[in-house]
Amino acid sequence: MTPTTPQTPPTLDATPPAETTSPLRMRDPIVRLSDDYEVYVSPTPADSRREAERCMNCGAAFCMPEGGYTANDSSPAGCPISNRIPEWNRLVETDRWRDAYLSLAATNNFPEFTSRVCPAPCQDACIVGINERPVGIKSIERAIIDRAFDEGWVQPRTPRRRVDRSVAIVGSGPAGLAAADELNAAGWRVTVYERSRTPGGLLSIGIPNMKLDKAVVARRVELMARAGVDFRVDSAVGGTIDPAKLAAEHDATILATGASAGRDLALPGRDLDGVCMAMDYLDAAASKRSHGYSLPPSLDAAGKRVVVIGGGDTGADCIATALRQGAADVVNITRRQPPPDSRDARHPWPGPPGTYTLDYAHAEGLAIHGREPRAFGVKPLAFHGSGRPRRLARLSIERAHLSGQTDRTHLNVDLAILAIGFEGHDSGGLVKALGLGGVDPERRRARKHIYLAGDMRRGASLVVHAIADGRAAASRALSD
Repeated sequence: MTPTTPQTPPTLDATPPAETTSPLRMRDPIVRLSDDYEVYVSPTPADSRREAERCMNCGAAFCMPEGGYTANDSSPAGCPISNRIPEWNRLVETDRWRDAYLSLAATNNFPEFTSRVCPAPCQDACIVGINERPVGIKSIERAIIDRAFDEGWVQPRTPRRRVDRSVAIVGSGPAGLAAADELNAAGWRVTVYERSRTPGGLLSIGIPNMKLDKAVVARRVELMARAGVDFRVDSAVGGTIDPAKLAAEHDATILATGASAGRDLALPGRDLDGVCMAMDYLDAAASKRSHGYSLPPSLDAAGKRVVVIGGGDTGADCIATALRQGAADVVNITRRQPPPDSRDARHPWPGPPGTYTLDYAHAEGLAIHGREPRAFGVKPLAFHGSGRPRRLARLSIERAHLSGQTDRTHLNVDLAILAIGFEGHDSGGLVKALGLGGVDPERRRARKHIYLAGDMRRGASLVVHAIADGRAAASRALSD
């Protein structure tokens, strides 16, 4: 069973890291590569107060755009769930921590998730960031929620009374959990169906422990269960459970299965042993840690030359996982050219800056191998095998230089991980069984009393978007 008390790392780096623009403290890369404790740690109260003071110089809160999150995602930047950022920053600055928690929890069901894995569009939109480092909103959020749990302020949202309404929620990722939390608090009988052995969806199987301690997820699930939410694991709706029958048994059904269908590469040699999808790789690593499963040799990076194809967050998580498994070498290739050191015309404020930064995994690769693991401007061409049975041995690539010239070469590689994004959900049988046609994105409703939320509705996106979607689906169910 996954513990519900987050692990305390043995060694901390007392200074903000050089590889990030966040004031969150980060453990030394060499030290943290020997374990799977969380990379970042909660800032001290004094650090948080100093950071919150910087927010008080703001003249316009672009971090939370007027009107907040909308169904068609028209808000250009800022917090998708309309967190009251200046308000709880002011409360932290004046040492009113419990009030800061209450303000934060009013709009965000799971600050312990967003403060760890959200890329923080609020910080990108911070007006202070026009001339200097933006306010570390994410670090203050983490300090608030971590202290709230330590002080015992976070309690189950048990309703005062139950109403004669029930909902089936398919999927227990952040969208499904948010919808469940809202409807349960409103008095509905809530049953969450999860096909995996552990609730949490991609929070549990898609994000490595060093980025999000699984005890943090389990702790929240336990609180929700104590509040009355019924979690049913190993329950595949569309497989062992008839979706139509399930929908008929409840007043509402919310589908929040996530976007776990990875984008593949139709290249020669794709079927070679040693070429795998990122989610298969990360899922295997998570299952080994949580349930003690053995790693299949084809999904174990130990002693291997690894290439990760794709330069996003999932690719970074694969780099970090491979390094901890003891990979002999890790290279991360992406077609994109190196980002600029400062904002350019293609990345105007208040959107994401699109600048060059070292994520936690890139810093680890630099520390252990002496070089940045990313190789920019590289296009994969074909996988090549050797031996009997044939296993991956080389990857042909094309390199695009800044001069405009290209050349072709190859990489010697034993394991190739495809992390080039997601195509959508993998619940086609579920959708077909319910007879769903088009989805109205404004209403999040596929048909009467059946709603879609999170990645299943919008495609792969941020945890904070999933939470917003789950809250909106719950609101829609309550009003219909």
